[in-house]
Amino acid sequence: MKHISSVLFVCMGNICRSPSAEAMFRAKASAAKLDIRIDSAGTIAYHQGNTPDKRSIAAGVKRGLNFSGMQARQVTQTDFSDFDLILAADEQNLQDLKRICPSEYQAKLALMLDFCAFGEQDAIYTEVPDPYYGEGDGFELVLDLLENSCNGLISRIQSGQL
Repeated sequence: MKHISSVLFVCMGNICRSPSAEAMFRAKASAAKLDIRIDSAGTIAYHQGNTPDKRSIAAGVKRGLNFSGMQARQVTQTDFSDFDLILAADEQNLQDLKRICPSEYQAKLALMLDFCAFGEQDAIYTEVPDPYYGEGDGFELVLDLLENSCNGLISRIQSGQL
């Protein structure tokens, strides 16, 4: 894979997990002084034009993340050529992306948590759980998982593995 200069984060509606991933990775990339184009999108257009979920924003702002200017959008065909890495929140969204992604870009697709450095207690998570219908700390768990994954992604980019 060539040097990563752009990353797209994808969940279903682009209002919880993927904008949280975008905000988290934007903060991590900035702190690491990496010049990377970062965006997020959804596999469906149901929330198109909406801002991220207020619960995602509240949890993220507590960690210093910035969601300003974000609006939900659906993945487009040009995203597959425009982004170097396209990370799905879960297996269902990854399968949806694989179904619409041209064959020459399939290698760009992966799961967000593929970059995590998990300990034994965390190994149960292979996907970012959707917090939308939940209550409590679901949004905090999403941010914990995304922080781990974004740290791993930054590390792999800096070490030249990506």
